[in-house]
Amino acid sequence: MKGKVEEYLEYLEKEEKSIATRKQYGRDVMSFLRFAGGARVTKELVIRYKENLQKAYQPASVNTKIAAINGFFTFLGREDLRVKQLKIQRRAYCSKEKELTRAEYLRLIQAAESRNDGKLALMIQTICSTGIRVSELSSITAEAVQSGEAVIYLKGKTRSILIPGKLRKVLSAYMKRLNIVSGPVFITRTGRPVDRSNIWKMMKSLCACAGVKPSKVFPHSFRHLFARCFYAINRDIAKLADILGHSNINTTRIYIISSGREHRRHMDALGLVL
Repeated sequence: MKGKVEEYLEYLEKEEKSIATRKQYGRDVMSFLRFAGGARVTKELVIRYKENLQKAYQPASVNTKIAAINGFFTFLGREDLRVKQLKIQRRAYCSKEKELTRAEYLRLIQAAESRNDGKLALMIQTICSTGIRVSELSSITAEAVQSGEAVIYLKGKTRSILIPGKLRKVLSAYMKRLNIVSGPVFITRTGRPVDRSNIWKMMKSLCACAGVKPSKVFPHSFRHLFARCFYAINRDIAKLADILGHSNINTTRIYIISSGREHRRHMDALGLVL
C-alpha cells in the first residue's frame, strides 16, 4: 500500500499541487493506513476513522484530512470508500484570539527593527502590503521592484501583483545596500530564496518582544490583515479575490470576517435593545 501512496503523491505532483499540499496529503493518508493497521479497508472502517478524527481535531482540520483520503480512494478507483465531509456553518465573525490587529502588526515590525533585523521587518511589510502568500515571497524580485509589478505563478495559475510605491522605495534602498540587482530580493546567505518554514519561525520569535500572542502569528496572518484593510477601504470583494488569487469568492469571504468584538459593536449600533 505504501507504494500506492507514493504513486498518489506523484499523481498530485503532475496535477501541479504544491509541495506543502503533497506533504500534507501524504501525512494524512499514512495516518489513515496506520489507523487501519493492515486490516481490510471498508466503508465502515473509514467512517470509524472519521469519528476518531472528530474527537481530536477541529471540524475544518477533519475535513482537510478527509479530503486527502477521499482523493486517495478516487485515485485507487475505490469511490465506494469515500465519506462525506462535515458540514460547517460559516461563522459571521472570527475569534479575537486568532485575529492579528493592525496595532499588533506594527509592534511586530518594531520588534524586528529593535533586534536590528531589518530584513525580517521588510519581509513582513512586503507580505502584508501586497497580500501575497509567504510561499510567493520569492516572486518579489529585483526586476519586479523596478517595474512595480510582480508576476506570481502558483497552482497552475498566473496573476500580477502591483507593488505599492512606498514599498518599492524601501525595497530599492534595501537592494542597493545589499547590492541585489536581479532575482529574489529576500535570500539566504547562500543566495537561495528564504524558506517558508524559516520565515514562520522568525515571525514567531518576535511575539514575546512585541507582546503578541503566538496563536495570532502564522503565515496567513498578514495576508488576512491585508484583506481586511483592503476591503474596509475598497469594499470590492471581486477585486480582492483577484488580488489574493482566489477562484472562489467564498474563500475570500473567510479572509474579511471581522472579530467578535467588532461584530458585537455593529449589532449594538442597531439600537434594537431598549
